[in-house]
Amino acid sequence: MSTIKKTFANLNPQKMANLKVAALCFLAAATFWVLNALNKDNYTTVVDYPIEIIFDREEYMAVEKLPSRIKIEINGNGWDLLRKYFKFNETPFLIEISNPSTKNYILTSEIRRSLAESISPTGLVSMVSDTIKFQVDKIVTRKIKILPDTTANTFAKNHRLVGNMELDPETVNIKGPVSVLQQLDGSLKIPLGEEKINKNFNKILPLEAPNAFKEYLTLEEESVHIHFTVTQMLEGNKRLKIKTVNFPKNVSINEDMTTVMMSYLIDERQVNELGNYEFEAILNYNNRNREDSTIAVQVSPKPPFLEKIKFEPEILKLKYE
Repeated sequence: MSTIKKTFANLNPQKMANLKVAALCFLAAATFWVLNALNKDNYTTVVDYPIEIIFDREEYMAVEKLPSRIKIEINGNGWDLLRKYFKFNETPFLIEISNPSTKNYILTSEIRRSLAESISPTGLVSMVSDTIKFQVDKIVTRKIKILPDTTANTFAKNHRLVGNMELDPETVNIKGPVSVLQQLDGSLKIPLGEEKINKNFNKILPLEAPNAFKEYLTLEEESVHIHFTVTQMLEGNKRLKIKTVNFPKNVSINEDMTTVMMSYLIDERQVNELGNYEFEAILNYNNRNREDSTIAVQVSPKPPFLEKIKFEPEILKLKYE
């Protein structure tokens, strides 16, 4: 670069003027050549031509992005091809489909004649692709269930639902394309917006389509009232006396083992009922494990409100004399 600058610096004004004239002549000649070339006919090239698929938007909806261009091979005047190649003042070619949900493609041979007329005076040589694919579904309205979206963390430790969750409304009309509604599988899950719930729940929550489907679906209801009762399961334990049943005279257990510890969970509303029961740890010889001569502890009685019952120890070894 420094060498070029030195070269031009050493030129006298007359030489500089001659160089400018030469440059202008070259530019003019190049321009004339380009313009002359563009005025000629019978050039051929491949372009992405704009299209627009037309259908009844009240009855149908595209569930994938519609194709907006097709590749075609054209020939004609240089200026005309240049405009189409660089997409100057393009008007999309309209493709009208009366029932787009019955077929997800159109053959380019079906539109060749009308497209050729549309791009005249440019000539249509060929259609590069043989099909134009799209995914358009019929719009329908379905009634689906509203389901609270619960997970393992919905309720706090040792807390649980009492009865059923009550919803108002229980169902909702939802409008959208058939294929999207099918993915909902007949239900709309609504997040409760809370985790580790430890008290009764009573809220009005917004009804919204899943994020992935929001642009396709419309719901008739805006909210749902959800309420339910929550109870706490209390941890408890009792020491129980061991009672042997159906034991032969020559079979026993360790003489020092007279009691076992029982742990359990109980609904907080039923704690007072424990006083109505006398619990025993039952060892029934008929239920022994014959392979290793052990026997598992069972409780009697066993009311339904006791859950997750465990014993320490759970298994005892039988002694044969």
